[in-house]
Amino acid sequence: MWVEDKAKPESNRRTVGMRQHFVNGLVYCTGDMMHFSQYMEDKAFIFQLFEWSMRGVARVILANNPLSGVLILGALVWASPWQALLGTLGLLTSTLTAVIIGQDSEEVSGGLHGFNGMLVSLLMGVCSSAGDWYWWLLLPVFLGGATSTFLYSGLAPLLDKWDLPVAVFPFNMVILLYLACTGSSNPYYPHHPATPLGELESNASQLSLTQLLQGVPLGVGQIYACEDLGPSVLILGATLLYSPLLGSHALLGSGAGTLIYCQGPGPRSVQKI
Repeated sequence: MWVEDKAKPESNRRTVGMRQHFVNGLVYCTGDMMHFSQYMEDKAFIFQLFEWSMRGVARVILANNPLSGVLILGALVWASPWQALLGTLGLLTSTLTAVIIGQDSEEVSGGLHGFNGMLVSLLMGVCSSAGDWYWWLLLPVFLGGATSTFLYSGLAPLLDKWDLPVAVFPFNMVILLYLACTGSSNPYYPHHPATPLGELESNASQLSLTQLLQGVPLGVGQIYACEDLGPSVLILGATLLYSPLLGSHALLGSGAGTLIYCQGPGPRSVQKI
């Protein structure tokens, strides 16, 4: 009995120690992971570029966590390898352009010069009607990613005077210029035509409660032009890893938008099943 009683406390201590290690590891992976940035300072440039790029991936959804970026990039590969390739190329192009033209090192390492290029390349892929693996699209992806960095560097000093962030303004400018310069009949860069006002399809179908609930994580995934449920849930998980508060706000915003759409004009309704 004495041997069994002695073994139980040792087993309990081992279990508590494993739980503590797990909690410490989880805490280390949350937030900005500044300790990881300090660890990477003396590493080779290629490894630093990987960290900067992963932070740039997460910056699209206002997170600053390289592990979140890895999870989000994995979700994009899961949803569409072609889209993931375009996003990665745009991300790398904009980040390397910032390094070459000598942008602020803290901004580069924080991923602030990567997310605009990634958004530009993702939207180019979504808007293109040429289908996946259309290699001509790589040229505007490279040019658009680099241009977004030049626009960021030019707008930052101007907007700083009014204490305004540059945010995704370069992305919006580049993608609008790209769409304006191309069209549905462009021989090299055709994209889907916009639906004229007044010609929207009637939405007379009934939405089930299950579809409504699926629309909430899908709304989060749409930030990365992702339309699949599984990858969208993974993107949401990456956001929660960085900050449960940010992830909760993303869910609330997506849920509010979904409900407003269902209650908006038109014969839409929700059917419980």
